[in-house]
Amino acid sequence: MGRLLRICPVDVPEHVIQRGNNHQICFTCQQDFIAYVGWLKEYSIKYQVQIHAWVLMTNHVHLLCTPSQPWAVSHMMQDLGRQYVRYFNTSYSRSGTLWEGRYKSCLVQTESYLLKLYRYIELNPVRAGMVTEPADYFWSSYQINAMGKESALCSPHPLYLALGETKALRLQNYRALFSEAVDSRECDEIRIATNKNLAVGDSEFKHQLELLTGRRLHSQKAGRPVGWSK
Repeated sequence: MGRLLRICPVDVPEHVIQRGNNHQICFTCQQDFIAYVGWLKEYSIKYQVQIHAWVLMTNHVHLLCTPSQPWAVSHMMQDLGRQYVRYFNTSYSRSGTLWEGRYKSCLVQTESYLLKLYRYIELNPVRAGMVTEPADYFWSSYQINAMGKESALCSPHPLYLALGETKALRLQNYRALFSEAVDSRECDEIRIATNKNLAVGDSEFKHQLELLTGRRLHSQKAGRPVGWSK
């Protein structure tokens, strides 16, 4: 079965994962992280993509972003991926691919799932056993969204801003979201939707997007179709 056509509706948040090929290490030192973040900022501005949350792990990247023009996320990730591969190959005297094919992504229902995606992304280093608290991991947006660190890259989503009328109250309420880990079933739902380039949200959200885009955005049941016969 051919892969589903990617879609990038304007103003619909997306969760993006970019992985190293065969678990290839993509960031070996601080300068690698700095280079990637710098180009992420450059291309997010160029293509008008708002970046709400992120985490850079050693062999993959998570982003939560919202495009302001058609295909903006696709263009941003293509340019970012190519630029970083050129940098990485030159820096480490290597050649060939670095990324695992196309990046993976899923569309995100704002009301039900957006803040869960914030948590899912920023808790990644904790789930991986790299740190005990998300604040202890430098290469994520947690220190910005939860602790008030200034950032030229981060664009707060309106739902994040609605957490409080003042910055102090928003930070306090955002930190409170992390008192519990993301439910394992929600983690599985997010992983499946992202790996299959689908959507996370309720059935009405998926149905409306399917009408808008003409493309399936929900998982199909495994097995043969009803009525199938040999």
